[in-house]
Amino acid sequence: MSVLMRSVSGIRGIVGDTLTVDVLVRHTRAFLEVTQAKSIVLGRDSRPTGEAICELVAGVCRMAGVSVVDIGLATTPTVEIMVELSKAGGGIIITASHNPIEWNALKFLNAKGMFLGPKDVQLLFALADQNEFSWPRWESMGLKTSRTDSDQAHIDGVLGLAVVDVAAIRAAKFKVALDAVNGAGSMIVPDLLRQLGCEVVELYCEPNGRFPRGAEPTPENLADLGNVVREHGCTVGFALDPDADRCALVDSLGRSVGEEYTLAVATDTVLDRLQGPVCINLSTSRMNEDVAVRHGQQCFRSAVGEINVSLEMIARNCVMGGEGNGGTILPSLHYGRDSLVAVALVLDWMARKGKRVEDWVAGNPSYAMPKKKFNLGAKPVAQVLADVKALFEGWTEDSRDGLWLGKSKSWIHVRASNTEPVIRVIAEAPDAAEAEALCHRVEAVL
Repeated sequence: MSVLMRSVSGIRGIVGDTLTVDVLVRHTRAFLEVTQAKSIVLGRDSRPTGEAICELVAGVCRMAGVSVVDIGLATTPTVEIMVELSKAGGGIIITASHNPIEWNALKFLNAKGMFLGPKDVQLLFALADQNEFSWPRWESMGLKTSRTDSDQAHIDGVLGLAVVDVAAIRAAKFKVALDAVNGAGSMIVPDLLRQLGCEVVELYCEPNGRFPRGAEPTPENLADLGNVVREHGCTVGFALDPDADRCALVDSLGRSVGEEYTLAVATDTVLDRLQGPVCINLSTSRMNEDVAVRHGQQCFRSAVGEINVSLEMIARNCVMGGEGNGGTILPSLHYGRDSLVAVALVLDWMARKGKRVEDWVAGNPSYAMPKKKFNLGAKPVAQVLADVKALFEGWTEDSRDGLWLGKSKSWIHVRASNTEPVIRVIAEAPDAAEAEALCHRVEAVL
């Protein structure tokens, strides 16, 4: 048996194991009870199980008297945007993001197109577990409609951003490689790039859900993209995850620079135009703090998870934010991680500066940042965190999400994953040996 993961990221599990018809029905119905939505937007990524789950979820909504706007294959940020544009009461995205193909999931959105907050999520789970729902009579069944304009609506939103110099990007005539891992971004992101005047070399852009590499856009999974960049003489390479809310970079030499750089470059170009603070999560590189300081702005941190970053951004009136996994959040479009926004902002920086990704890397302080994960095992998470804390006496502590410990320009973050049954250990330090040593100290108590 697998584990049904339940968190602010929604629910996810292996289809037919922990993600069953009963689980899907109960959690969908509970979502409708929490939001009191009269209509919802529904979208899915390209996984083979997505269409059937979409039909099931739509049926539950309609039987509950809620109308459904089905936008079909769509990225996570596209669904978020369409909730607002459709004036719906919420949204459900059927995607397991970076998990393997046998997984699928439901991500729950409120009427603002944002993930449900922690309190609403806990209520949703409690209602799903109680499973005491009433259902209206047949006369109250909801309607189902489809929209085919969602991709262009999303693209239009990106092209209309004041912080994206569309004319400069088009004039640069970039040749760009894109690896969409055969996911939801396989069509919309190439369309965006072409509308930005780019020549696009497509890799894994068949939206069949058969992931030809590891689903996460991490360096170890991007060798093929690096080869394509070199072979075709591309200026930059972009890599997505299956639901296209994350974007990683490959430089013009075909080297994966790491997904952490996406947000840092994007933040740099936004702060060239806008004044205001930024927000990152506890597991994100301090490169973003360096960028903010250089622009005379503050940088705040939040718990991990899109909604946690978004809520902190709203509270702090931030002009930019995101997560170091390649998730860029630009509130002037919407409060969601968005690979289309990331692509446009990176190209904007390149076009305006006349430089390439490797130039940004060379011109800014670099840090070593190993990211590791370990099976939970039998030791309770609370005991793991207590043991880790004892190893780092005198370090600055933040316990909002697991345990974050910092000293000078080094830090380590230990937390239970929201999306996998593992403990994540992420460290950062100016020196690779020091960063690895921090991880080894934690590993000894796991």
